[in-house]
Amino acid sequence: MGVVVQKFGGSSLKNAERVMEAARKAIRAKHAGNKVLVVVSAQGSTTDDLIAKAAEITGAPSAREMDMLLATGEQISIALTAMAIQELGESAVSLTGPQIGIVTDSTHRKARIKKIDTQRLTEELDAGHIVVIAGFQGIDEQGDISTLGRGGSDTTAVAVAAALKLAGYDVECEIYTDVDGVYTTDPRIVPDARKMDAISYDEMLEMASMGAGVMHSRSIEFAKKFDVPLMVRNSQSDAVGTWIVPEEPWMSEIPACGVALAADEARLVLEGVPDRPGVSHRVFSALADANIAVDMIAQSVGTGGKATIGFTVLNADLEKTKKTLAPIVADLGAALNETGKVSKVSVVGAGMRAVSGIAERMFQALSEEGVNMKMITTGDIKISVLIDEDGPPESAIVEPPTGEPIKKAHLESKKAVRGRRALRAVHKAFALAQPRKGAGDTGTGFKPRPSPMLATVARDRDAAIAKLDGMEGVLVSGVHLNAEQSRVTIHDLPDVPGNCSRVFNAVATGGILVDMIVQNQSGPAKAELSFTLPRADLTRALKRTQDVVRAIDPAARVVGDADVAVLYVLGVGMRTHTGVARTMFGALAARGINIAMINTSEVCVGVVVERARGEEALACLKEAFKLT
Repeated sequence: MGVVVQKFGGSSLKNAERVMEAARKAIRAKHAGNKVLVVVSAQGSTTDDLIAKAAEITGAPSAREMDMLLATGEQISIALTAMAIQELGESAVSLTGPQIGIVTDSTHRKARIKKIDTQRLTEELDAGHIVVIAGFQGIDEQGDISTLGRGGSDTTAVAVAAALKLAGYDVECEIYTDVDGVYTTDPRIVPDARKMDAISYDEMLEMASMGAGVMHSRSIEFAKKFDVPLMVRNSQSDAVGTWIVPEEPWMSEIPACGVALAADEARLVLEGVPDRPGVSHRVFSALADANIAVDMIAQSVGTGGKATIGFTVLNADLEKTKKTLAPIVADLGAALNETGKVSKVSVVGAGMRAVSGIAERMFQALSEEGVNMKMITTGDIKISVLIDEDGPPESAIVEPPTGEPIKKAHLESKKAVRGRRALRAVHKAFALAQPRKGAGDTGTGFKPRPSPMLATVARDRDAAIAKLDGMEGVLVSGVHLNAEQSRVTIHDLPDVPGNCSRVFNAVATGGILVDMIVQNQSGPAKAELSFTLPRADLTRALKRTQDVVRAIDPAARVVGDADVAVLYVLGVGMRTHTGVARTMFGALAARGINIAMINTSEVCVGVVVERARGEEALACLKEAFKLT
């Protein structure tokens, strides 16, 4: 018998009618022959109301007492949901996070799960009860209530599903929300966005981190680590939603599966940084110590002994970031510049690994819209561009359809006028509104395959608990070296719309597959653009790039370098755990290995180093991440 874990968010439980509907869904799942576990959030605006109550007492409540207060919201929901299930004639029991043994660290308001003891859960499920669990909460090793912070209820649901899977159950997890599934982009901005039937864990991780607000990255990280199939579906219907699953072979046939917009980031540029080993480590180690998560990192090729490092942080962390880096910047003799309001548009797709011309298509769409890119970074399966936001007034923005609630994410994106325009253009360029395999193509309905882990799960309770120890820690799954790469760098490229598109069109028409792309501003109205590609293609790529750059501006310089290697650190939690880049850069600095380029994503951090030191760099990173 399988287990279905269902998670209902606050909007899905906002009144008695919605609670009863959630109860009916749980009962239907049980009548279909499953054991059922329901994870719930606080009803409607309960959490906001509790925060407001605290503010009536003090402007600076302690994090511990806020956890004690906020945890009560979910306790209301579990009791009401259990009552609803009982009223409809089924057996149910409600349990808090501490009651089911969710043990966390002691970081109040944003605790991370360390382990889950499934004994109470399995006893209640085996007794035939529908178990209703409070999401968002646990207990630390001192016995204090803790809350999990942003995305906490989703995280609870997937973590519990993972724990039950390791205890020997065949588990699926359903995330009920107020949308029908995961769309190719935000349908409030692009009305013809298409619901996907399936998306891979890695693709969803990238989408989640880039503004697709359906699920938080933490819950996807859990699902990938423990191979838990997820479905995102609408709490107000019985329609099939979107499966989030391990990557299927057909997914690599799709150049792009989705486009996302993030409007709450700030860009900082470190200029005049000494181009020597250890500088990147010093900068990002300081940010990690301050618990500041960095998103895009683009370190350009150094010239004259100096390099430029551009990176983004959440707007909420901007002042803290500047304060943290001020003494380091002064000591380095560099300059830290804030570039104003920006938005980030990203295209994601597993097919990027094998299909050429993806960057060219994206940049061409932006060029045709007159959108200039201030920064470019790439990952294994994504391309992100940063756009200045000094466009038309907010009154020019189209509001959501009448009657549709205006959410925080929509209010934030109201500021991203140019970003919204760019999002629409890129979505159209990749024809994402059209039916395709895995997104509305008739006859290609998706059902996840049985998990290969089920044959080897730990059926012994103690063994299962041991496997879950440190379950939310970062998981570095591999370090890889590509010593067959080369690099092309364009210095002093005029920073105007269309130039990147022209460059990558020339490269793509030669059938050349580009890997890493980094663009930073190198001066007033000038940019430095670097990209890596197979060494065997360097001569052709260099000639094509020189020809197109000469036509743009004869003063711009194009340089090729065949003596580089690219190193990738792959895993889960690469960005939400701030210490990954610190460990990587620190290990290389300790060996005196200089980093020439940096690119980051949710699932990969990539760096370019000297080819002669590639094997040494690989060995030291394997040692640093304990993969030897």
